[in-house]
Amino acid sequence: MKNHKDYEIIHEDDYLLIVNKAPMVLTIPDRWNDKIPSLYKIFKELYGEIFIVHRLDKDTSGVMIFAKDAETHKYMSMLFENQEIEKIYHAIVDGQFTEEPIEIDIPISPDPSTKGRSIPSARGKASLTKVKLIENFKKSALVKCLLVTGRHHQIRVHLSAIGHPLLVDPLYGGGSEFLVSSIKKKFNLKKNTQEKPMMVRNSLHAYSIKFIHPATKNEVEFVAEYTKDFRATIQVLEKY
Repeated sequence: MKNHKDYEIIHEDDYLLIVNKAPMVLTIPDRWNDKIPSLYKIFKELYGEIFIVHRLDKDTSGVMIFAKDAETHKYMSMLFENQEIEKIYHAIVDGQFTEEPIEIDIPISPDPSTKGRSIPSARGKASLTKVKLIENFKKSALVKCLLVTGRHHQIRVHLSAIGHPLLVDPLYGGGSEFLVSSIKKKFNLKKNTQEKPMMVRNSLHAYSIKFIHPATKNEVEFVAEYTKDFRATIQVLEKY
């Protein structure tokens, strides 16, 4: 497995490149500043030709697929369009979650008042997320989200709409960072030191992806291990 600060290669063959994207890394080049690194730019330099199949938000870590040729790209895009890809995300949310699996079937549309934000709206596009509890902590939970449709910020909007925003997600009602002192009663800092946050980005990780391979026609599944900050946050929540 090849490691790079911005990604880790999970799988590579003649058709596909599947990586675990690090948090705070762009998928596609920034519109205003093309000097900021992006996975597309990195892989274009490495492979000469690369095609983006889907995107992850800058803050979100986890599994991502790139196609190595136009035909594979078309095939993978059709799988996404026809909802023939199983995409599972793990999310750390605010508040304890119900033991029963739930389906969040709430239409989503762009927020007319805030650029780049989405909102639940009766006039929006049909959106479906299936959510299941993995583990409850004292005031938060780790949940598994099966993304059926792929709207802009869908998981974040849906979880916020049912009163469980991501633990860290200031745009949709979560905190701006996660501090150990927020859950540990006797938290002592050394004199003249400031507490470092455990997590400063959306507490969302694209955990796994399952689909029929374009060449072998076999079902394949790829899992992206938790990033350091995501794993450490879960460990602290379990401990306290």
